[in-house]
Amino acid sequence: MKLDAQLPFITALLFILSTLFPLFPDIPLPVSEARMVNWIENGQALWLLFGALFTFFWVKPWTLTPGQKAFWLWSVAWWVVLLGRSTSWGRVYFPDEPRLIFRAISVVLIAALVLPVLFSGILRKEIALRFRHEVFPLWTVLLVVITFMFSDAVEHHRLIASLVLYDARDQDLLEELYEIPFMLGLFIIAFGMMQRDKVKEIQPATIR
Repeated sequence: MKLDAQLPFITALLFILSTLFPLFPDIPLPVSEARMVNWIENGQALWLLFGALFTFFWVKPWTLTPGQKAFWLWSVAWWVVLLGRSTSWGRVYFPDEPRLIFRAISVVLIAALVLPVLFSGILRKEIALRFRHEVFPLWTVLLVVITFMFSDAVEHHRLIASLVLYDARDQDLLEELYEIPFMLGLFIIAFGMMQRDKVKEIQPATIR
């Protein structure tokens, strides 16, 4: 795996904001904390939907290799799974429907992630190539990992949650706040990879 140690401005800004999240509950809000959490959740759902659609339509015009096509379609599935998870597989918007429906949705979406890896040699090869040759932005990767860890710790009451959560009543707000840089960081990483694939596609065409 190759790493780019440069610190992008947007990543630095997200890091700074993340360190301030524990102070957010003390800021007077124009609405209730519960409503603010609901707004953040809806915004995250729209962002994840955008990530799925953007990925699909971005790669569609380019003449990609079978491995690239498999990888980016698999990436679309990742965005959809994250969307499903963030909305409890749809239960957030349809709370009165039978739980079996949401369980079935979760099974189908997770299967869309796992089965291609198990049965597609082309996809496995492309993933391995990406890990060996792709240049990953070190600081953005760290941003994604760290903010996910804190979001998960706050949600599941893990030990490190005490570093950022000072009042149990603020659990939902802190969890959602830490998910924001996590989701933005994922898109930054994916978009960089998409741009490099685009350049690789354009360069041979230019040479011809």
